[in-house]
Amino acid sequence: MTHNPNSVAGQALDRADTRVRQDEGLGGALRAFIDRVRSGDLGMIPVAVGLVVISVIFTSLNPVFIRPGNVSNLLYDCATTGIISLGVVCVLLLGEIDLSVGSMSGLASAILGVLWINNGWHPAGAILVALGMGAAVGALYAKLFNRVGMPTFVATLAGLLALLGLQLYLLGSTGSINLPFAQPLVRFGQNLYMPNWLSFILALIPGAAVLWTGFRARARRQAAGLTGVAMSVILVKAVALTVVLLVVVLYLAQGRGVPWMFGLFVLLVVVMDYAFTRTKWGRSLMAVGGNREAARRAGINVRRIYLSAFVLCSTFAALGGVLAAARLGSSSQQAGSGDVNLNAIAAAVIGGTSLFGGRGSAYSALLGIIVIQAISNGLTLLNLSSSLRYMILGGVLALAVIVDSLARRSRASHGRA
Repeated sequence: MTHNPNSVAGQALDRADTRVRQDEGLGGALRAFIDRVRSGDLGMIPVAVGLVVISVIFTSLNPVFIRPGNVSNLLYDCATTGIISLGVVCVLLLGEIDLSVGSMSGLASAILGVLWINNGWHPAGAILVALGMGAAVGALYAKLFNRVGMPTFVATLAGLLALLGLQLYLLGSTGSINLPFAQPLVRFGQNLYMPNWLSFILALIPGAAVLWTGFRARARRQAAGLTGVAMSVILVKAVALTVVLLVVVLYLAQGRGVPWMFGLFVLLVVVMDYAFTRTKWGRSLMAVGGNREAARRAGINVRRIYLSAFVLCSTFAALGGVLAAARLGSSSQQAGSGDVNLNAIAAAVIGGTSLFGGRGSAYSALLGIIVIQAISNGLTLLNLSSSLRYMILGGVLALAVIVDSLARRSRASHGRA
């Protein structure tokens, strides 16, 4: 029996056919995956391929690049900017932008140093004030957008300048405040690594979670009389993920191991991925980013979604600034300046979050910042100038936006077909 693929019934049959093929096993899942790629749903394939290419090139030029000690150091450097990028993902999913995340991180660093060292506060209290400042700035951006209609590009650009000025004012003429190296916060930011046994246990959890959630989803669909993903597919995904993570942890264990700060970053990524994909808030965020007016008519509180996204973005920027201060052992006027803004925004885009809103993942920040830090680390090992790094990152960012635009056009044409 044939059907017209342009009709509503034909499209429904196509979707049903995809579900049936998924239930058939690995072959059906592979064909469904190929169909998604052909329709423009590339996911994180481009960034994964790019990461492999970057690793091969730099390893061939300098074998030190792939050594366990260097990889551990690379992961340490990923954490601070990666956390900032995780907040950027929140606003990009709305199709908006926050240009002040670098300045916000620098201000948070200054607040930490001034309250902790100059005023004798407990570090925990100084951190809470810094995070509270981040939340307040994000709420201000959302209010300017919701109440006044100020474009977020303009509001956050003004914020960039204002926050930078406040940072310079707080630090005063000295320009920097040294943090005590013996304190737990600074040690956390510089040389604390997980015990190997704990790293191996944590590496088993994602595979077990994939197995458990896949089994429950399959059981629910079968109870409702619907087809589900074959158990063979779920098992292959869980085993493959577990093997990859165990190999990485085993390799890092030959050096210093997995940094605690990178572990915190990954934990935040997992939490935000759950929030994006498994909660009503996350679905509303995606809906507003896809079509704001349609989301409003569907009963979603659009203003509240904007408020939550910008508050999260600035709070993550403040947390990144606190950890950056711990990493450097100081609060200085240079904190948050330079390429922090560029790297945080570029990481989210390079990782696969769309600039047009409605598409993206928390894992975009993780993969994107690893790509950026891998390029930076590799060029440093080759003793090449920072000018070349900026040119390469600019090219990678442009390529990521081109891929996103082409994929978006492919999805649109596929939907019309």
